[in-house]
Amino acid sequence: MRHLSRLAFVLFVGTLPGSAQEQPLPPGFVDLGEAVPGIALDLRYAGSHNFIGVPIDGYVRPRALLTHLAAAGLAKAQEELRPFGFGLKVFDAYRPQRAVDHFVRWAKDLADQRMKGEFYPNVEKTRLFELGYIAEKSGHTRGSTVDLTLSVLADGSELDMGSPYDLFDPVSWPDSANVSPAQRAHRLLLREVMLRAGFKPYAQEWWHFTLENEPFPETYFDFPVE
Repeated sequence: MRHLSRLAFVLFVGTLPGSAQEQPLPPGFVDLGEAVPGIALDLRYAGSHNFIGVPIDGYVRPRALLTHLAAAGLAKAQEELRPFGFGLKVFDAYRPQRAVDHFVRWAKDLADQRMKGEFYPNVEKTRLFELGYIAEKSGHTRGSTVDLTLSVLADGSELDMGSPYDLFDPVSWPDSANVSPAQRAHRLLLREVMLRAGFKPYAQEWWHFTLENEPFPETYFDFPVE
């Protein structure tokens, strides 16, 4: 109860004018690093370690923004994992529409193959739309979808999930048979914890989860992450 009270206080303060924020957030959003104590962040799209190889449009600062309700769900998952020495590590949360537009422009530029070897070695770039790896709309833009993995609290190392984040390949499907029993167990642990926290999984990416009762199911935001 004390933890939930603290979370509610943090979520409320995150919306007050003049609170410790880089930029004021729209109503209903919080900074995940402030709202969920101990959560780890590895925000790939604010830097160059991603499938495009450059910082993505709209990611001005390395912040993870999410709706209040989604952040509360992640806090629940984080607390469930803590007694076992595990925690959550977030790769991406809210994603501006301008970032999705950047993905689309990149996917249409067939000459740009600089990151193929790491992120889509077995898929031709011409098929990224067809196979669903790139789309003109993303659930992330509604503010309640998150990409994440499990990490060890003691040293920050990630549990082995059998494929890296953002690998465009069938091996990244949660139910892929081409991973070891231990890797599959790690995926199942993440899935079960996230389901209990109120999130639903995505059939093609083990790291992708959307809040079941998201507060903005029809709204695609475009405010920058700054």
